[in-house]
Amino acid sequence: MYEVKQKTILVVDDTPANVSVLTGLLKDQYKTKVATNGAKALRLAAAEPRPDLILLDIMMPQMDGYAVCEQLKQNAQTRAIPVIFLTAKTEIEDEIRGLALGAVDYITKPISPPIVLARVATQLELKTARDFLREQNVLLEHKVQIRTRELSVLQDVVMVAMGSLAESRDPETGNHIRRTQQYVKILAQALCEHPRFSAYLSPENIEMLCKSAPLHDIGKVGVPDHILLKPGKLTADEFEQMKKHTNYGRDAIVAAESSLETETSFLTCAREIAYSHQEKWDGSGYPEGLSGDDIPISARLMAVADVYDALISRRVYKPPFPHEKAVEILRDGRGTHFDPDMIEAFLDVAPTFYAVAQTYADSQQAVEAKAGIATGE
Repeated sequence: MYEVKQKTILVVDDTPANVSVLTGLLKDQYKTKVATNGAKALRLAAAEPRPDLILLDIMMPQMDGYAVCEQLKQNAQTRAIPVIFLTAKTEIEDEIRGLALGAVDYITKPISPPIVLARVATQLELKTARDFLREQNVLLEHKVQIRTRELSVLQDVVMVAMGSLAESRDPETGNHIRRTQQYVKILAQALCEHPRFSAYLSPENIEMLCKSAPLHDIGKVGVPDHILLKPGKLTADEFEQMKKHTNYGRDAIVAAESSLETETSFLTCAREIAYSHQEKWDGSGYPEGLSGDDIPISARLMAVADVYDALISRRVYKPPFPHEKAVEILRDGRGTHFDPDMIEAFLDVAPTFYAVAQTYADSQQAVEAKAGIATGE
């Protein structure tokens, strides 16, 4: 059977007769603690187990009840304990002062025992309700945090799974999405304090960029195999078909967004990247020929990451470039292919890009397996 915990009341009064009357009145229903001065009252209030309510005299030597109440309300450990003033001070200004300091009630002496018991019971009921609500809020916040973490993990899994789906048909290997995801994060963090990018590159948006990056080539699932897997150079017509992967990727993500009741930031970011990561700073890219700042920041970041990885990776149609050569090619693309400020930041963090490339390097087996798929062997 559930046992209700008996409430504890701290009686603070420097007059023994008053203490005796109050403890005698309360003893049948409550536990009591007694303090005969302000300093002891503060110690007992902060000690575990803390009292559920404090009956506080005002007129005490050295530290009066007003000072005690003020210190109780300034202390995080004791501010939630309700305080009822019991005092012979009957002026309305005294009552106003006590309530302004945080007391919940003000009872004048000589006391009426039924009134004291009724008001004590009322304040204890209110405190129980407040404590319950506070505990429920803490529990709810904890549940929200757990749910948020679960959703974040789910987003990560969905993004990587969808990205892997695209790569299952692509001559590129599986670690490509892991590398480009890390490149985007490194470059975004390098630019987060840059005047042109700081407003966009908040920690939350950088997290969204990382989640979204694996979907940059999701549209390749719509490209015919004979084009996507062709080991040699594409014809002009074939290249036009290949370019449509940006539209396919955007359309797939738009379809996913339309099934949601509210806009989802990570899908919005994924849509920008999938559709615009082949745009170039000078307007010579596709699908829309956007230039400069008209290209979304997310897509400009992805362009640097994607091109770097393509250069340093082995493909069925080319050997890998050395890191130094890849850096040189990106440097030469500053202001034509790439945002100039992004290339400046890339040059600073290029060694970190290379470290990521080494960490997530493709195995020879994986490269050969992909090559076999691409050539139909």
